[in-house]
Amino acid sequence: MTDPHDPMHLAMIAAEAAAARGEVPVGAVITGPDGAVLAQAGNRTLELKDPTAHAEILVIREAAQVLGNERLIGCDLHVSLEPCAMCAGAISFARIRKLHFAASDPKMGGVLHGGKLFEQPTCHHRPEVHQGHLAHASAELLRSFFRARRG
Repeated sequence: MTDPHDPMHLAMIAAEAAAARGEVPVGAVITGPDGAVLAQAGNRTLELKDPTAHAEILVIREAAQVLGNERLIGCDLHVSLEPCAMCAGAISFARIRKLHFAASDPKMGGVLHGGKLFEQPTCHHRPEVHQGHLAHASAELLRSFFRARRG
């Protein structure tokens, strides 16, 4: 049984809500240094007509407001899919302590795939990266979403 207090489980709930809105099902949660949830969001690029409204960007913005600081030192990001290059850059700038992601993204990922931002010499902050928790559930949600869209 999945722990309903597990941040990745909460990220999956946000991803499912995004899918229900017709958005690509990606969800994210930021926890503070004490483990408390500071922000939770799913993709909203279509709804907001904003190509930067990825789940990761939205939770980074919200957590920064909650903390009153653009640096999220000691905070952890939990996301259902490997962040793209844009989101990886934001993660670095926000000084996220740990990045946890469920499914990898060979097509658009920017952490283990593509530009591998955190491995670049120009990257000033590299979070500790963990992957795989709830990867199967995330990958299946994405597959079923895109299968339904292709009709």
